[in-house]
Order: sequence, then C-alpha cells, then structure tokens
Amino acid sequence: MSRVIAGRNTHSYDGELVVFHIGMQINKWWRPDVWMPVFRAMPAMLRELSVEPESGFLGYELLLGSGGPYVVQYWSSIDKLYAYASEPAQQHRPAWSRFNRAARKAPGAVGIWHETFLVERAESVYVSTKPMGLPKATRLVPIARKHDRAPARFVDGRTAAVTTG
Repeated sequence: MSRVIAGRNTHSYDGELVVFHIGMQINKWWRPDVWMPVFRAMPAMLRELSVEPESGFLGYELLLGSGGPYVVQYWSSIDKLYAYASEPAQQHRPAWSRFNRAARKAPGAVGIWHETFLVERAESVYVSTKPMGLPKATRLVPIARKHDRAPARFVDGRTAAVTTG
C-alpha cells in the first residue's frame, strides 16, 4: 500500500501533456454479456501501456462515475495517444472492434465515452495524500513559498514548485 506523503506538494512536468478521460456507462445492468467484456478490456490496455515507456503513457487513475467506471489517463503526446488507439497490434483496436460488434447486437446496453485535453498549463495541490493524479504521472515536488497559493502555481504552469524560496 502506498504511504501518505506529508506536506503540501504539486506536480512538475516539462513538455506536452495530455489528459484523457475514458469510461463506460452501463445502461442495462442485466446484460453483463455485453458490458462485462468492455469492463475487462481496460485493465489489459493499462497493463500493456504501463510496461512500454515509449508509448507516451505516463500513468492513470481509476474512478467510479455515476454511470460506471472510468479512467483518467496522462500522456506525453496527443500523437502517441492516437497512435496507440489506432495500432492493430495493440490491445485497444481489437477491443474497440469487439465493442462495436456487441453494441450492434444489443443497442444501448453499454456506452463508451472519452474526452481529450491538451494541457497548456495546470495547477495542482496535494496535502498529505498518497501518490495520485498528475504528480504520480509526472513529478511530485514540494510547493515553494512563492507558489503557496493556487493563482501563483497556475501562472507558472508546469514548473510551479521547482523554484525554492
């Protein structure tokens, strides 16, 4: 189990940053024959991405929304995200094809959604938490005195806590 990191911290990251939300919405709970394969597909993709440093995948957080599970993913490049999504030899493309076949047989039983954000600047604060979110995917750094407040961290974007003072 991860330990709690005391103090006030933020993330630090240089380069392109993509935040990708992807999830499923279970609309017909009584149709596990349709939604269970979708549910099982994501862990295989996350394992595949987690062991391939060149994929551009930085990390993820698993969450539960009102309609079902979803994942917040962090990527180093929009191009690498799209390359993974369209590569037939990787887990995603075959899973997407299976989903489309199942969805045609049972329309509306399960939904899939995603949102993609290309992040120019991001502000974050983590006070006495276990590793999570942006600093888990990038770098966790202590908040410097000049970045004690959110507006200051947001103005400086990626390097909010790197300076000391």
